[in-house]
Amino acid sequence: MAEVPDLVAALEMTPAGPHRFIAGNVEGGERGMVFGGELIAKMLVAAGRNDGTKPVKSAHGLFGRTVQVTEAVELDVDVLHSGRTFASATVSLSQGARECARALVLLSQPEDDIIRHATAMPDVGGPDAAVPYADPNSWREVRTVGGVDINDETTVGPADVPIWMRFPGAPDDDLVAQGLLAHATASYLIGTAMRPHEGVGQNLSHRAISTGIIGHTISFHETFDPREWLLIRNESPFAGRGRAFGSGGVFTRDGQLVASFSQEAMIRHFAGGEAPDRPVSTVL
Repeated sequence: MAEVPDLVAALEMTPAGPHRFIAGNVEGGERGMVFGGELIAKMLVAAGRNDGTKPVKSAHGLFGRTVQVTEAVELDVDVLHSGRTFASATVSLSQGARECARALVLLSQPEDDIIRHATAMPDVGGPDAAVPYADPNSWREVRTVGGVDINDETTVGPADVPIWMRFPGAPDDDLVAQGLLAHATASYLIGTAMRPHEGVGQNLSHRAISTGIIGHTISFHETFDPREWLLIRNESPFAGRGRAFGSGGVFTRDGQLVASFSQEAMIRHFAGGEAPDRPVSTVL
């Protein structure tokens, strides 16, 4: 399968037998490798397509091996349970003969409230007051609150980075919307963890510093329109011992919390202090 131009196309996976799908990868991956956010997006969409009757409630992905952009991936869905209200499955993502990632996916039918509460959206101003960000992903539009640039290692600030994002060309498909948001929530937590530390920025990743996502979790609370502005708040309460933990919430413009997420990541030195010339696995 040839490479595909954007994430929406990468999520249009082809059925390849019972509980199995094949998908291409987004062009322009980091040093020829597929971004971890894309992997969890594919795995949750595969589980949703396989069930076909219930929305995805949450997904927890673990990434054990790197995936090359140029070769298609296979997704195998192992259904643990499928009832009237709940369903759960394990999704394995492989490339060639190598299993590279797994996800546990929970699906559930919406039910009426017995109780309800939600974290309030931070008071950071709307997208019109935010600064346009030169995001390399053509399928989304990004604006940063206060013009924060997590790529710039010369600036220092708190490990709290709110951004506004929307997906103008997204299809009218709730499952694809969830995949797009899963990818987006995985995108900024490593840079958020680096922000308090002078001389460290996301632009040094894969060059002077070895970074990678080890695991990512997202829970969906409400449906949302990805074509409308969403505030993604990224926080990192801890970084140390070569690892970083981040978490956050996703809010609609009117303040509704629609998703929560967390991530375990790797931030460590390369052997010799310099990235290799060729693509290699960063998770060993």
